[in-house]
Amino acid sequence: MKFSAYTRGVFFAVASCALVAAAPAFANETPASLKGAEVVDAAKAKALMDGGAKMIDTRVANEYAEAHIKGAINVPYKEKSAKAADFDASQDSFDVAKLPADKNAAIITQCNGAECWKSYKGAVAAIKDGHKKVYWFRGGFPEWKAKGLPVE
Repeated sequence: MKFSAYTRGVFFAVASCALVAAAPAFANETPASLKGAEVVDAAKAKALMDGGAKMIDTRVANEYAEAHIKGAINVPYKEKSAKAADFDASQDSFDVAKLPADKNAAIITQCNGAECWKSYKGAVAAIKDGHKKVYWFRGGFPEWKAKGLPVE
């Protein structure tokens, strides 16, 4: 079957639009890894907490107040920078003074899942602040709830 240049052009334009329309579904998803931190799932996060690690909920205060992982500490990450691995932290606000003073204490950052950048950025800030045992719970609160783990 032979198509005219016009038909091929229309097909290409439609196919391109379909790809662009689908892109937002995964374009802003956080990276799968973070240098200086270990990415953990709900089971590992729970085991770490049971061993004394502090869960840092980087969501905004009203989300935390509505429901959060039992025992989590709310340290909101106020985000204005791009949702990208090379974000400009100077545009954001995160109070690292609210993290454990002991830089060798294990901390886990979490927020609203793989499309939420606050826990990723919070983990980056903790690493830059000198914390040595940083865990990033990429699946965050949605994964925790889905596994039926304790919330309050």
